[in-house]
Amino acid sequence: MAEIKQAARPLSPHLQIYRWSWTMAMSIAHRATGVALYAGTVLIAAWLVAAASGPAAFDTAQAIAGSWFGRLVLFGYSFVLLHHMAGGVRHFIWDTGRGYDPQTRMNLAKYSVVVSGGLTLLVWIVALAVR
Repeated sequence: MAEIKQAARPLSPHLQIYRWSWTMAMSIAHRATGVALYAGTVLIAAWLVAAASGPAAFDTAQAIAGSWFGRLVLFGYSFVLLHHMAGGVRHFIWDTGRGYDPQTRMNLAKYSVVVSGGLTLLVWIVALAVR
């Protein structure tokens, strides 16, 4: 019977073989932001429950949300929301059959970070100015 030799390399692709690229990083970030949106949605639901529970509960929720830590969490949530949206737009473009050439793929991935960061800053600047 012939002896079976074990391959000296992995039989399937994995992260040690692939070179990191913008599209890989944004794919992972899109999944991570989707998971983070669940936690943020729970916080929004808790805020709504506090609002429905009466003035004392709502004042407590507002005090937490208005603290420096609460604002930091809200800033992060707004970035996560807008970044996930930008990733969704990127995927929508791909769903139309466009943007598959390597340069366009990389540009879409890079611009999704720029757009989501810029939109987050814009939202917060407007929100703080209107306040």
